[in-house]
Amino acid sequence: MSLTPVIGIVRKDLRMFWSDRRAVIMAFAMPISIASFFGFIFQGRSADDEVAKIPILVVDQDGSRISKAILDGVGADKNLDVRSLPLEQARDSVRRGNDTVAVVIPPGFGDAASRAFFRGTGKPQLDFLYDPSRAMELAMVRGVMTQHVMEAVSKDMFSGQGSQAVIDDTLKQLDSPSSTAMPEDERRSLRDMLTSIQRFNTLNRTSSGGGGLSMPFDMHEEAVMARQNAAYNGFAHSFAGMGLQFMLFAAINMGIDILTERQKGIWKRLRSVPLSKFTLLGSKIASGSIISSLVLLVSFAFSIIVWHVRIDGSKVGFVGVAVASALMAASYGLLIAALGKTPNAARGVSVLATLLMVMLGGAWVPTFVFPAWLQKLTVVVPTRWAVDGFDAMSWRGLGFGSAVMPILVLLGFALAFSALAVWRFRWEE
Repeated sequence: MSLTPVIGIVRKDLRMFWSDRRAVIMAFAMPISIASFFGFIFQGRSADDEVAKIPILVVDQDGSRISKAILDGVGADKNLDVRSLPLEQARDSVRRGNDTVAVVIPPGFGDAASRAFFRGTGKPQLDFLYDPSRAMELAMVRGVMTQHVMEAVSKDMFSGQGSQAVIDDTLKQLDSPSSTAMPEDERRSLRDMLTSIQRFNTLNRTSSGGGGLSMPFDMHEEAVMARQNAAYNGFAHSFAGMGLQFMLFAAINMGIDILTERQKGIWKRLRSVPLSKFTLLGSKIASGSIISSLVLLVSFAFSIIVWHVRIDGSKVGFVGVAVASALMAASYGLLIAALGKTPNAARGVSVLATLLMVMLGGAWVPTFVFPAWLQKLTVVVPTRWAVDGFDAMSWRGLGFGSAVMPILVLLGFALAFSALAVWRFRWEE
C-alpha cells in the first residue's frame, strides 16, 4: 500500500488547520483557559486572600447569657456572615436562597445545655434550617456552631454567673439515693471535679475555658423548600443548568450556520430580495428562540417524567424564565454570527465563552467555592439569573414575584446582544 495519498491528505488537512489563525489560537487557548480557571478556583489560598463568607442567620429565642455568648462568637468568626432575624423571616430567606443556613436557638437552651454539660441527659436541640442545594456548606456551619456553643457553655460553667448553681444542683443529684444511672466510680470522679471547681470559684481562680463531659446539645437539620419535610431533588437544579447550557450550544450552531451561509454568498444573494436586515435577523432570533425553548422544555419534561422533578412554584413564572432564557440564547447566537470572522474561529470562541458562563452561573461548580470577588462578579453573567430563576420556580416553590427580576435581566441581555449584533452585522465577508 502506497503512503503517498495518506501523506498528501495529512498535509492538506494540516495546511487547512494552520491557515485559519483564529481557529488555531482558540484550539490551544480553550483548554489552557478552562484548566487555568479551575486551577485558580481550587488552588490553596494565602492568608491575605479575601475569604468568601457563608451567609447565615441566627434566631435567638433564648436570650440567655450563653446564647448571647454564642452570637458574639459566631459573629466574630471570619468564615461566616451573620445576621439575626425572627424565625419566619429567617425561614423565608433561606427558602429564597438569600442565606445558606438559619440556626435556631430555642427558649431555655442556655440553662438546659448547662445542666446537660455534666449530666449528659436532657440535652436541648439546636435547629438548622438549610438550603438543600448548598448542603456542603451546612457541614461547615454545623462544625463552627458546635465550636462556639461548646466554648460558650464551658466558659459559663467554669467561670460564669450560673456555674455555682448548676454545680450545686448537680452535686445534690449525685448525692441523691435515686441517682443510680452513673456507676459509683464515675460519680466519685465527677463529685471530686465539681468540688474542685467550687474551690476555684471561691478563691476567684477560675479557669478561662474548659471542656465538658459530653456534648451538651443535640442538632436537628431541616431542608427548607416549598413543601415541608420534602426530599430535595437535585435533578431540578442539574436539568436547569444543563438545559441552559445546551440552549446556548444550540444558539452557537445557529450562529455558525449564519456564518457558513455568509461564506457561501447566500446572504449576499438575499440582499437583492426586498427584505430589510431587521426582518432577516429578527426571523433568525425567532427560529433560534423556538429551538432553544424546545431543547429546554424537552429536557425538563424528561426530568419530570423520569426523575419526578416538580414545578412547585409559579408555572407562569417558569414559562416566563424559559422564554426569556430562549430569547437571550438566540440573541447570543446572533451576536456570534455578527462578531465571528470564520465558522471555525467563532466556534472556538463561543464554546469557551459558553462554558465559562455556565460555570460562573453555578450549573457545574457550587459558587461558594469561588473567591469572594468572583462571587460578586457572577451577577453580570446571564446564566446566573437563569439558573436562579429556574431554581426559584421549581424546587424552591416561590411565587411569580421571584421570577420577575430574572426575566427582566435576561430580556435586558437579549436586547443588548441583539442591538450589538445588528450594529456589527455584515452582509458579506
